[in-house]
Amino acid sequence: MKMLINTPETVVADALRGMAAAHPDLVVDVERRLVVRRDAPGPGRVGLVSGGGSGHEPLHGGFVGYGMLSAACPGEVFTSPVPQQMVEAAAAVDGGRGVLFVVKNYTGDVLNFEMAAELAEEDGIRVERVLVDDDVAVVDSLYTAGRRGTGATLFVEKIAGAAAEEGAPLERVAALARKVNESSRSFGVALTACTTPAKGSPTFELPEGEMELGIGIHGEPGRERRPVVPAREIAELAVEAVLAELPPGPVLALVNGMGATPLLELYGFNAEVRRVLEARGVPVARSLVGNYVTSLDMAGCSLTLCRVDEELLGLWDAPVQTAALRWGR
Repeated sequence: MKMLINTPETVVADALRGMAAAHPDLVVDVERRLVVRRDAPGPGRVGLVSGGGSGHEPLHGGFVGYGMLSAACPGEVFTSPVPQQMVEAAAAVDGGRGVLFVVKNYTGDVLNFEMAAELAEEDGIRVERVLVDDDVAVVDSLYTAGRRGTGATLFVEKIAGAAAEEGAPLERVAALARKVNESSRSFGVALTACTTPAKGSPTFELPEGEMELGIGIHGEPGRERRPVVPAREIAELAVEAVLAELPPGPVLALVNGMGATPLLELYGFNAEVRRVLEARGVPVARSLVGNYVTSLDMAGCSLTLCRVDEELLGLWDAPVQTAALRWGR
């Protein structure tokens, strides 16, 4: 496989150096593997920290900045960061009002963030943890207890980040983050496997002419394999799976690319998603289309819907300025 890298061993460090060069508003510590807002810690502002394995860019480092995360902890490719990273991130962003850990539901992330929270609290930092588990495709697997955390992570980080920017206390920021997670559901589809730099070949076999329904963001198995069908049929499958577990009402809609699907296809898929939602009487309050929670070079996409009320919609619309998400400022 051809990759634009130096060596698999340095791919994350090289990416962090490039991120530092591109975004001087961030403090990027290559050695300690931390991405932090330059204005952190913010007095009177709850700190938001998230992280996970690299390979899902722009998640999470691309969401560090005004109105969103205070810091991110990148691990090696598809590998959880270590607790020490999270403790150092919490210390870097704690302005005295506490820190919220946003954790995707993968076993390594859950265990390491839990340990980090205990260590940070021993250092006098108040910590709340919110678990993101929005994937409707698979419940319990070799990789998780319960549902996997996927596209709703973006919704949680944005809305909780807006609340923190407004000066909400830790308990309120955490409650909003949990509300967003409980109101969100996701479903992913893979057309090709992804390739990790260390392996240099596809992580699983997906025969020509077949697609994986309900894929995980690390290439974990989904619900089933089927022959590839037109986008309109995939949209119907995804919307049906997601709406089956959401109450009626207006939604935020995220059509997320898995890394190798061009915007031409994603916008076309979004049109089909909107058609299906309109046919089912579901108003779309806001849409977001693009590569936000990726899986290296996987072709495919995921759909995330979040049931919103006026409060959540207002926080979604609030200004944000990060490397990957910017509006209203």
